[in-house]
Amino acid sequence: MSGRKLRAGLIGLGAMGRNHARVLSNLDGVELVGIVDPAGDTTGTLRAPVMAELSDLLALGVDYAVVACPTALHEAIGLELAANGVCALIEKPLAQSVEAATKLVDAFETAGLVAGVGHIERYNPALQSLRTRLEAGELGEVFQVVTRRQGPFPHRIADVGVVMDLATHDIDLTAWVTGQEYTSVAARTVSRSGRLHEDMVAVVGTLADGTMVNHLVNWLSPLKERSTVVTGDKGCFVADTLTADLTFYANAAIDTEWEALRAFRGVAEGDMVRYAIPKREPLLVEHERFRDAVEGKQSDIVTLRQGLRTVQVAAALLESASDGKVVSVVPSGSDAEPALR
Repeated sequence: MSGRKLRAGLIGLGAMGRNHARVLSNLDGVELVGIVDPAGDTTGTLRAPVMAELSDLLALGVDYAVVACPTALHEAIGLELAANGVCALIEKPLAQSVEAATKLVDAFETAGLVAGVGHIERYNPALQSLRTRLEAGELGEVFQVVTRRQGPFPHRIADVGVVMDLATHDIDLTAWVTGQEYTSVAARTVSRSGRLHEDMVAVVGTLADGTMVNHLVNWLSPLKERSTVVTGDKGCFVADTLTADLTFYANAAIDTEWEALRAFRGVAEGDMVRYAIPKREPLLVEHERFRDAVEGKQSDIVTLRQGLRTVQVAAALLESASDGKVVSVVPSGSDAEPALR
């Protein structure tokens, strides 16, 4: 495919879909040849033709498609793309249920097609730098990951609650930056906005290496916050994904020769460093990585199996919130995919 531009399609022109259209329209090596949305181009600003049916897009001949329609439609559209030999970048979450997500994994793997999930936080500069530093051992032993993701209700979301729409960001980024899978979760949800689905969730979880995890996610706050705090032996990292800033707070505890105090692992305020890191747009980086994967190049994309794992953990949160119990998420099958127990 390297001798010509990849032919790309887009399905869905909501808020995220329009961002995808903007990036695809200017992406090197890619031509956006068509967009599917029953409402059409309400702004009249798009350069690519907008059509009502997926079959119209498939008739144009596309190498891959970006699926940015409501989550409830991901399964049907993804299966049709796989059946027609079209690679796909599917917005997160992969699907609204474990069963639907599993069908998508099976369909694209059976067809031998490149497919990924749009967990855009992985491409946030602050989290990319954080992961690199954790891998280098700059924090020592990791004790805890705490995320806060809150803000006003997005009226564009109607088919899923805050767990599937927002908490899936935190589930994926936590497993990714630490390199550890979830083993158990406990959650409480509430609905205060009068909608069918939950609009607030508080989570306590455990990763495979014993790291404690806490997530606070809601659609009920006038304060917009996107924070990831990782605490370890040598201090803590604070990543603000709204500003793409990464800050390190060092643990300045001094070793002592006093035998009685030696067993106590002290903590004291130390130096604070805010790192200067390049800040490229995460959505553009995500598209570049997926384009490269479709072209057969080595590329770091979020695989469908990883997207399935996130849906499984999210389903465990909803199960825990429903019955008030801790739910185990254990590896099973090939590729160590977690399953609910």
